[in-house]
Amino acid sequence: MKGCYVLLVELPRDIRITVGKLGKLTFTRGYYAYVGSAMNNIEVRVKRHISSHKRKRWHIDYLLEHGRIVAIYYRESKYRCECELADGLRSKFEPIHKFGATDCRCGGHLFYNRNLYELVQLIEEMGLKQYTG
Repeated sequence: MKGCYVLLVELPRDIRITVGKLGKLTFTRGYYAYVGSAMNNIEVRVKRHISSHKRKRWHIDYLLEHGRIVAIYYRESKYRCECELADGLRSKFEPIHKFGATDCRCGGHLFYNRNLYELVQLIEEMGLKQYTG
């Protein structure tokens, strides 16, 4: 299955971490929605994100060392739709500057909110389905 996905990540405490070439970033305790694409296989990409044994390749890998995935949503698509999903989230939430979006013109593909329900509500309104693996 090809398409795009959103990882909902809970960060239990405030933390400052180095995120690849983005440098040191401060993350506030709460919930983050990370938008990604998997144009080869969503299932394989999700399994990689869930795994604790992986080389850091993407910005989200650095955040996942300190947080946990609480839900995953996806949309099947034959084209890259991550920027479209990021635009939808940006309509209500502020992106973390350039996080997950160094190869596009989006402001970022990671969004923060203290309230998980508000993130879930918008994601479901955008037509994504919950991934149950």
